This record gives sequence, C-alpha cells and structure tokens, in this order.
Amino acid sequence: FYIDFWTLWGFAAQLLFFLSFVVQWYKSEKKKESYLPSEFWYLRLIGALMLIIYVFQRRDIVFFVSLLLQMVIYGRNIFIMRKNRNAKNEVFLKGGLFERPKQ
Repeated sequence: FYIDFWTLWGFAAQLLFFLSFVVQWYKSEKKKESYLPSEFWYLRLIGALMLIIYVFQRRDIVFFVSLLLQMVIYGRNIFIMRKNRNAKNEVFLKGGLFERPKQ
C-alpha cells in the first residue's frame, strides 16, 4: 500500500461517515428508540464532499457518480429538516450539538 496525503484525506472522509453512525447509535440509545439526528446528515454530507475531492483526485468515475447521487439525498434531507424548523420534531443548534427542544 502507498500512503500519501490523498490516502489520509480519504481515510478522514471515511471517518466522518463512520462517526455519523456512531452519533446515530448514541442518540438512539439515549432516546431508547431508533432516531436519525440532524448531525447524521451533516456528517454524511461533509464526508461525501471530502470523498468527492478524493475521488476526483484519484479519477474514479464510478465512485464519483455514486457520491454525487448520495449528496443529493443528504442535501435534500437537510433542506427538509431546515424547512420544518418550527415542526414538533425539529432539531436546534445548541452548544455546538443538535438537540430536540425540551417538551
């Protein structure tokens, strides 16, 4: 294996994808129900953006197209979440973390 800057960049992007699952698992355990917090979508979108740069550098068209499609889904979910800002299940930025408002 050859480790260079772009390999480390790719690993960092994959780490963000992994952290999205860790955050989702933690929040679900805390709520005692399956829950997709807003952090999940932001981590996925940032990870995908980083991977787009990585894939463009490595010139992998299959991975590039796959990531573009994923980014549409992540972006759409963030758009819907922000659009419904006043909805009952909306999340708010508080202290650097996204949390549900107190009921």
